[in-house]
Amino acid sequence: MRQLLFSVGLSALLAGHARAQTPTGSEGSLFLLLPTGAVAVGMGQAMVAEKPGSEGIWWNPASIAGQDKRELAIHHSKTIAGVGDALSFVLPTKSYGTAALSLNILNLGDQQVTDAFNDVIGVIFPRDVVLAGTYAASLTKRLSAGVNYKVVQIRFDCSGECSSVGPSVRSSRAVDLGAQYEVEFGAPLTFGAAVRNLGGKLNSEQTNQRDPLPTQVEVGAMYRLKFIDRYLKDTELRAAGSYINTREFGGKSVRVGTDVTYQGMLHLRAGFVGHDRRGDSSASLGFGLQSGGFVFDIARTFGGLPA
Repeated sequence: MRQLLFSVGLSALLAGHARAQTPTGSEGSLFLLLPTGAVAVGMGQAMVAEKPGSEGIWWNPASIAGQDKRELAIHHSKTIAGVGDALSFVLPTKSYGTAALSLNILNLGDQQVTDAFNDVIGVIFPRDVVLAGTYAASLTKRLSAGVNYKVVQIRFDCSGECSSVGPSVRSSRAVDLGAQYEVEFGAPLTFGAAVRNLGGKLNSEQTNQRDPLPTQVEVGAMYRLKFIDRYLKDTELRAAGSYINTREFGGKSVRVGTDVTYQGMLHLRAGFVGHDRRGDSSASLGFGLQSGGFVFDIARTFGGLPA
C-alpha cells in the first residue's frame, strides 16, 4: 500500500509536467531520488561540493578522497515511501586512495497474503536495495575524483505460502561519477560535479520493458566564510549551492544550504530546494553534534515527497 501511495503521489505531482511534453520513456527505481543522510537533508541536499564523510558516497563519490580516518555510519530515514537504513564503511589508505562499501535498504512495509477464507498464509517483504562499492582518490592537491559501482534491486521476498505472488527480484547495475576541485589547496572555495545512476535499466511491471534509472547530473560549489570568526569567536559558516537535472523525470532544481559550526562540535543547518518537479519546493533544518570520534546528526525537510 505504501508503494502504491508513493506511485500515486508521484503521478499526481507529475501530471501537469507530463501533459506539457511528450515523454520518451518512464524510469524505474524512483527511490534512488530520495535523500540519504541528515547532513544532506539539513543543507537542502546541496552536497555535490561538500565533504560530509560517508554521506558523500550517495551525492559525490569524490568527496571521500583524502579522508584520513576510518568511518562506520548508519543513516536512518522515514519518508512517505517507507523506512530507509543505509550502512557505510569507509577505509582510507595513505597511498592508494579511499575505498568504501555501503548498503542502502528501503523497507516498504510488510504485506500479508490471505487465502479464500481470509486467513493469513504468508507475508511479503517488499524492499528496494542498493549495494555500492566506492573508490576515490586525490589526483592532485586540488582535484579529486571518485566512482560508485552500484547493484540496484527491487525485491519481493516472502515467508509462508506465497508462491502465487513471490518471491521476485528485479536487478540492475549503474555507476556514479564525481569530481571536486579546490580553487587553491586548503582554500575556502570548492567546486563539485557528479553524474548519478548512469547506465542502469530495470524491468518495469507498468510498461513491460526495461526502463532507465533516474540519471541525475549535478554541479555546485561550497564556500567557507571564515571572516565570521571576527564577530563570533570559534564559529565557521559554510554556504553551498547546486543545480541539478534529472533525466526525463523531476526536471531541474536549485538547491542551497548553510552550515554554522561552533568550536568544531556543534552544527546548525538550514537549506532550501526550489523548483523541484518531484514535489513542492521545500525548506529544511538540521542539527549536529560531534564529540571525539562520535558524530550525531538529525534533520527534517518540510515539503515535497521526502518530507
